[in-house]
Amino acid sequence: MSTIIRVTGEHPSTITVGHGLGFEPIYQALDEAATKVLIIHARPLARRAASLAQYLHDRGINASTADHPDAEAGKSIEVVASLWDECGRLQLGRKDAIIAMGGGATTDMAGFVAATWLRGITLINVPTTLLAMVDAAVGGKTGINTSVGKNLVGSFYPATAVVADMDLLESLPAPDLAAGAAEVIKCGFIADPEILRIVEETDPQDLLRADSPQLAEITTRAIAVKARVVSADLTEGGLRETLNYGHTLAHAIERANDYTWRHGDAVAVGCCFAARLAHARGQLSAKDVVRHDDLFSRVGLPTRYEGHTIEELTRIMLSDKKVRRGILRFVLLDGIAKPSTFSVDPSELVTPAAQIGIGA
Repeated sequence: MSTIIRVTGEHPSTITVGHGLGFEPIYQALDEAATKVLIIHARPLARRAASLAQYLHDRGINASTADHPDAEAGKSIEVVASLWDECGRLQLGRKDAIIAMGGGATTDMAGFVAATWLRGITLINVPTTLLAMVDAAVGGKTGINTSVGKNLVGSFYPATAVVADMDLLESLPAPDLAAGAAEVIKCGFIADPEILRIVEETDPQDLLRADSPQLAEITTRAIAVKARVVSADLTEGGLRETLNYGHTLAHAIERANDYTWRHGDAVAVGCCFAARLAHARGQLSAKDVVRHDDLFSRVGLPTRYEGHTIEELTRIMLSDKKVRRGILRFVLLDGIAKPSTFSVDPSELVTPAAQIGIGA
């Protein structure tokens, strides 16, 4: 059984979510005139990439595979340049495609390759982590890192199709499933309270399993949230900013720790911080602040942070690419499923930071 979610707007795409999807939805997403594809994959997925290549070959498509260094190490201009060379060797044409198979680092980087080769060819994302399914693979953000920061070079380039096969999560370690759940729970807080109810009423041991029907439902719901937002605002001109709930502090924590923190772990802390900041401003009830702590900790995610001061983290936040005219901007809730973006003075951060363990 599968669910199809559509992103509308100027750059439409189709997201298929379910179990046992196999390779057919990938093949069906190719342009009718496609004759060649390059499958860019994370190294541990070599066998599955080879199986996909054979599947496509049997249907008359010349499919090649290329791996890349793991995680953030793969998001470099050197890796991209080597893949451009591979595109040239294969003579990929405008009707051909790049298939990105892996986690968020893979879809970010391979998406950038697709966006820039011949100024844009078909991109099909096959996310293999929960975080990639609900976040990186959907919405069209592609990018690579530079020596001065993450994702500073990139483009908005949505995949023509995203094929999210929940069966691929079977080999995912529990901490990585939990990290992906952070983005799912975030979507519950900003747009879909039903996600929160399901997490609250499901035993975490049952929720964080690849074959869990509850996990499938909240994953599908989270993807639908992102699809609705991206349909209305692809390039983050307004509404899409709400997807950054919890991310302002999260990005600072990641950078302060040289990206050794899982993204989802940092987002969980960032959301718990944002809830306290909203409460201090009179926007969110104390009950909803506690609900943040309860839900993220329920799936094994951190809700506190120690290691750097709020002064150090604020300096990092002020250097973030989303800062405008030197003013800190936070997505905060005026209640569950009521997010907005607010300008915040750094002095307002001290008390909520202390409440989650961050010193001055």
